[in-house]
Amino acid sequence: MKRREIWFVSDLHLSPSTSPLLQAFSRLVQGCMQQAESLYILGDLFDAWIGDDDPSPLVNVVTSQLRQLTDAGVNVYFQAGNRDFLIGEAFATATGITLLPDYHVISLSGYATLLMHGDLLCSDDLHYQQIRRRIRTPEWRERALAKPLWLRKGLARWYRIRSQFHARQTDMNIMDVNQDTVQQTMERYNVTQLIHGHTHRPGIHPHTLHNNCVGKRYVLAPWFRQGHALCWDSGHYRNEQF
Repeated sequence: MKRREIWFVSDLHLSPSTSPLLQAFSRLVQGCMQQAESLYILGDLFDAWIGDDDPSPLVNVVTSQLRQLTDAGVNVYFQAGNRDFLIGEAFATATGITLLPDYHVISLSGYATLLMHGDLLCSDDLHYQQIRRRIRTPEWRERALAKPLWLRKGLARWYRIRSQFHARQTDMNIMDVNQDTVQQTMERYNVTQLIHGHTHRPGIHPHTLHNNCVGKRYVLAPWFRQGHALCWDSGHYRNEQF
C-alpha cells in the first residue's frame, strides 16, 4: 500500500519518566511507516532538551526510532517548541529529520497551511514572551551550550519547576492564544489554515479573515496518558490515538 497521509503531532513531552508514552511513540513510528509520507513534529518532542551532546538512554531510543522512520522513506520535519528549542543540526543529522523555522507554510490538499508550535500566538502572556525573546538569540544559545552537561541538566530541572509555577500563577486565558494575533498571523502568511500545539487545548476553531473567508485553526492534542496524531489524507482528516 502506498503511503500518502501527512501526520502532525506536538507536545509529546517525552522524558525518562514517561515510559508508556515511549511505547506510544514507537507505535506512532510504526503507523507512519505504514501510512504516512510525511510526519511533522510541531515542538516539545522532549520535555527538556539540554543539547545535542546529551548521551542519555532516552535520546538514544528516540534517535534510533526517528532514524528508522527516515530510513524507511518517511519525510520527518521538526519545529522547535519551548521545551526543546536547543535541538540542533547534530540531532537532525543523526535522525535524518529536517529542522523548520518558527513559521512554515505548506500546501495541504491545495490549502495554504501555516505550521507553528503555537507559543508565539499566546501574545497576552507578556512574561513568557519577554523570556522567549531573550533565550532565543544566537548569543544566549551559544552561552547555554558552552556550559557543562551536568550544569545544563540542573538548569533544565529548574526551568521546568519555574514553568510549572508560572502556569499555576497565570490565568489560563492569558496562556491561550490571542485571537487578534491568530488573525494577523494567518493574514501575514496568506493562509486559510493553521496547525499548532503548545496550548494543550485540542480542537478546531473557525477564524474570519480580512476577506471574509473563514479559516480554520487546528490545535493538536498533547500527549498525557496516550499519544495523538492529526492524520491528513486528500482533504480529509482523522485523529489517531496510540
